[in-house]
Formats: sequence, structure tokens, C-alpha cells
Amino acid sequence: MGANLISFRLASSKDANAVAAIHDAAWRSTYQGIIPHLHLERMIARRGPRWWQQQVERGANVTLLMFDGVPQGYATWGKARGTWPWEAGEIFELYVNPAFQGIGLGTRLFATVKDALKREGLKRLVVWALKDNETACAFYGGLGGSIVAATPERYGDVSLTRVAFAWGVNVKSSKA
Repeated sequence: MGANLISFRLASSKDANAVAAIHDAAWRSTYQGIIPHLHLERMIARRGPRWWQQQVERGANVTLLMFDGVPQGYATWGKARGTWPWEAGEIFELYVNPAFQGIGLGTRLFATVKDALKREGLKRLVVWALKDNETACAFYGGLGGSIVAATPERYGDVSLTRVAFAWGVNVKSSKA
């Protein structure tokens, strides 16, 4: 895989259709059988091109993974939400088009965003994932993340557990 085929850049509003398509495909592939169907469909429907265009226009950090000039993944990121005992950045979402998963592109996108957060002065990093999303949990654990928190998340009558992975923290002394 030639390095010149892969690049990363911040999204612009003209990328809204591509990001929405990646979101749709990745969420269907990832969460089918985890998040109840009706809730999943509603969540995907809310994140169409117009939603993504508005996010970018409002200044959201959306980094694109480009393969041969075409967006094939994205990550959203910024200052960590919630209350942590340390200042941290957060990757809110990181998704790769299912056809491009499993070949190291998600790892490169993660590293790119982690570096961007460091340039913003945020040396610690947090990422939340559904515990039942074994692929994501293995991915973040394989990148050296340690689980530092867990919280329930409801989808109608179904309660799932979200876990927070962190990098750059002393896990034994950290409590979220």
C-alpha cells in the first residue's frame, strides 16, 4: 500500500455527503445486533449530510482518512467531555468504511488525531466505546488504552455499558 495513496486532512462542508455515507456504512456494520434496530436507524438518520455540514461549519474537528483522494474514514475530536481528574483530549468518533477496515488505516487515523490533540496541548486521551462492541474494545486495547470508567447507556428498554479507554494517565490513581 503506497504511502502516497493515504492522506489525512480536516473535513470541509463539501465533505458532508462522504462523511454521512461513511457514518451510515460503519454504524450499520458495527452496531447491527448491538444497538436495537429502531434506535440504530434513528441515530443514523439524524446524522445525514446536512447534520455533518452544520458540524463542520460550526468548527467541529473532523479529520478525514483519504485513500486515493476519496474519504474512507473519519474521526471527530476535541477537549474531553465530562469530568476527569486530568485535562484530556477525546476522540468522540473514529470510523472507517467497512471495505477499508482491518488493514491498519484506523490505527493511522487514530495516531493522526492523537498527534493533533498533542499539538493542542492535550497529552492525555480518552475514547468511549460500547463494551459489547468487541472489535472497538480490542482495537483501543491493542493501541495501549486502559479502561478507566464505565457507565450505562440506554436504548429504549435495553441498557448497554460504555467503557472509557485512556492513554497517558496513571490508571491506578485515576478515577472518572
